[in-house]
Amino acid sequence: MDHPITLYRELLGLQGAAFSLIDHEDAMVATVYKITLPNGAQLILKICGRTGDYLREVYFLNHFAGKLPVPRIVQLVQPETGIHGAVLMECLKGELLRTADFTDKVAHEMGSLLARIHLNRTSGYGDLTQPQDLSPDPRVPFTLKFEEGLDECSNHLPPALLNECRDYFNAHIHLLNSLDGPCMIHRDFRPGNVIVSSDRIEGIIDWSSARSSFAEDDFCPLEHGEWPAHPASRSSFLAGYASIRPVPDYSALMPLLRLSRVIATIGFTVKRCTWESSNARIYQVNRQFLETFF
Repeated sequence: MDHPITLYRELLGLQGAAFSLIDHEDAMVATVYKITLPNGAQLILKICGRTGDYLREVYFLNHFAGKLPVPRIVQLVQPETGIHGAVLMECLKGELLRTADFTDKVAHEMGSLLARIHLNRTSGYGDLTQPQDLSPDPRVPFTLKFEEGLDECSNHLPPALLNECRDYFNAHIHLLNSLDGPCMIHRDFRPGNVIVSSDRIEGIIDWSSARSSFAEDDFCPLEHGEWPAHPASRSSFLAGYASIRPVPDYSALMPLLRLSRVIATIGFTVKRCTWESSNARIYQVNRQFLETFF
C-alpha cells in the first residue's frame, strides 16, 4: 500500500497541499494533520485507526452541525480494507484551551455547551451508530467496557489489584440504577478538546468517543485532574451548566466513574504497547491514581 499521506492526498485531491502532523502527548487514538492549501487556507484531517471512532466522529459532527460550535465536515474517506476512515474538516480559529488559561467567562460558556449536549435525549445506552444494540439498562454497556479494560490489564497489573478493582465495581454498580440519562454525551469533554479564541469558545472537537449514556459520565474528565486549580472557574462552569439544565448529582458515582476510566486508559495503553513511550505520562497519572484508590 502507498504511504498513508500519499494515499490520502490522492483520495482527497490534495496533491498540492502541505501536511503537518499535529502531535501532542494526550493524542491516543487518531492521527491528525493540519493541511495548508496552495491558497493559504487551512483544513484538519483526522485519520481514525478504528472504524467505530470514524463512525462516531462523523455521526456527531453531522448531528451538531449548526447547533453547537463543531468543525464543518468538508470531505470523507470511507473505511475500507487497507484504508482507515478519515474526516477532512474545517480548521477552527484559535488554540486548544489550557487549564492555565481558564477564565470564568470561558468556564461558564463551557458548562452551558456541555448542558446543551445533554439536552439531546436518546432511547437507550450504547453506541448511537449501532442503534440496534442500545440497551435500556446503563449497567450493560458500562460493565462490558469495564470488563474489557480489566481483560486488557490482566497480564500487566497485579492480580490482587485487579481483584480489588472488580470487588469495588461489583459493590457500587448499583449506583447506576438512579441516573440522569440516557442522553448524548461527549465522553472526553475537557479543556484539551475545546478551542478558544479571544476568551470565546470556537469549537468542541474529538467526538470519536461520544455515545448515548448518562450525563454524569461527562463530568468525570473534569473531576479527574483536568480542572484548573482556582475554584472560581469550577463554580462558573457549574453555573453555566445550570443555566441550561439542572446539574446532575454525580458525587456518589464519581469514584466508580473514575475507576472505570482509569482501567480503560491503562488497558488501552497496554494493548497499544505505548505505556512506556508515547502515552507514558497518561499511563503514570492513571497508574498512580489506581495505586492509591484503595
